[in-house]
Amino acid sequence: MKKLVVIGMALVMASCGNKEEKVASATPAATTSLGKSINSDAFNQSFKQLLDQYYSLKDNFVAEKDPAIDSAAKTLLVLADSLSLEGLGGDSTVKATAVTYKMGIAAELKGLLGEKDREEKRKAFQMASEQLYDFIRTVQYDREVVYHQFCPMAFNDQGATWLSNSSDIKNPYLPKKMLHCGEVKDSIDLRVKK
Repeated sequence: MKKLVVIGMALVMASCGNKEEKVASATPAATTSLGKSINSDAFNQSFKQLLDQYYSLKDNFVAEKDPAIDSAAKTLLVLADSLSLEGLGGDSTVKATAVTYKMGIAAELKGLLGEKDREEKRKAFQMASEQLYDFIRTVQYDREVVYHQFCPMAFNDQGATWLSNSSDIKNPYLPKKMLHCGEVKDSIDLRVKK
């Protein structure tokens, strides 16, 4: 009986170690060979541009560069407005929901650009981040891992989320005080492997 318990514990420990390796290896998404996407290549390429520009906006909040924040938000707004949903897989409900998120992101970015105060811009960024998180899950974007991160201290302990292409925490809400404050709440990994 003792042998069974020891063997069982060894298996549990080994499986925990395997999970850690999978998380660590999930970060370099570009090296993974991907299978056929449910969405068209054209849609995936334009959605990738949207995500990359979002990451640029996030990084500018981390750096607290106000002109760069506005510039990145303007470019992101153009990409959101021009994102064609023609190559989107799924039924009409998925497409209708995607249109709603696309419009919501654009509205939040317009609000961000209308704000003068950086903290108010951050609030609009947080709302756009939540819309984009739901958008990614709706369209089943399957070309890379996207990390949904959370800082409980943002906005006077109300908490706020953002998205990242890395599991490393770089807090766009409190970069001077708590750059590494936060945690990964979710990772969206819908990649189809060959």
